[in-house]
Amino acid sequence: QVQLVESGGGLVQAGGSLRLSCVASGIIFGINYVGWYRQAPGTQQRELVAGLDSGERADYADSVEGRFTISRDNAKNMLYLQMNSLKPEDTAIYYCKTGPPQNYWGQGTQVTVSS
Repeated sequence: QVQLVESGGGLVQAGGSLRLSCVASGIIFGINYVGWYRQAPGTQQRELVAGLDSGERADYADSVEGRFTISRDNAKNMLYLQMNSLKPEDTAIYYCKTGPPQNYWGQGTQVTVSS
């Protein structure tokens, strides 16, 4: 059974930093595309924040480029998102996801940035 569990969310002031973690079980992170997504309050859509392919090539949403960094520890089967210079508009539930071909999602962790 595949399970992804996020942690590290919380309340932070604008300009602050947080580091999100995602631990996977039942699947090997290193061979799949992995990504962090977020769903802002009052919206239905989850947007891609940062993604990492099996060749360690990263891509970022324009809104977080230069502020967020995605990384992976294959030995620990962990995925991270370092978030710096946080803004109120970064407030959202953040999810980690692996796949395709088969997509698996974590349960999400809340990030709230106060102004």
